[in-house]
Formats: sequence, structure tokens, C-alpha cells
Amino acid sequence: MIIEKAASQLEALGNVTRLRIYRALVRAGEEGLPVGRLQEKLDIPGSTLSHHLKRLVDTGLVIQDRQATTLICTANYRHMNELIGYLVNECCADQECARPAAKVVA
Repeated sequence: MIIEKAASQLEALGNVTRLRIYRALVRAGEEGLPVGRLQEKLDIPGSTLSHHLKRLVDTGLVIQDRQATTLICTANYRHMNELIGYLVNECCADQECARPAAKVVA
């Protein structure tokens, strides 16, 4: 992955509203969500949603597909996995990793 692409995607996810939108789409699965349903679910104005979706689409994290009069938004899982892989694939490549911390049960 090119570092500029990773930085752009991470920057897009660094906004609270965009992160909420993206998490909702990741949770929705392969079927995605219609824009109207996403707007209702997150309780944000349509213009705000449109602005933030454009940024997520431009970075490749979200795919939009028009089905008749409905615009369906879906998380681009391939790009999500590439970004996550970029962050973790070389974990501790230059030194040994510390032992994983014990899980805390709340």
C-alpha cells in the first residue's frame, strides 16, 4: 500500500462523524445500507451525511451503488483489510514484540 493512500484513509476516519458512518457500514455487512436508512440510524442531516460520505468514497473506503432510486452505501472491505494489513503486517519487524497484555474482563 502506498503511504499517501493510507494517510488519506486514516485522515478520513479521524473525523468522529465519518468514523460513525464507516462503523455503521462495516456492521451492515455486504448488503450495505441505503443512504436514507444510514441518515436515520445516525440521526444526522442529509447534507452532512452527503459531505462525509463523499470523503469516504473518495478515499476508497466506501462504495456507492444506485439501485433504481435508492443509493446503497457499502464498506469497501478489500480496502479496509489493506489498510489494517498495512498497519499490522510489519508489527515488530525491527525488534521482538513485547508479550501481549493480559485481557481485562470488565
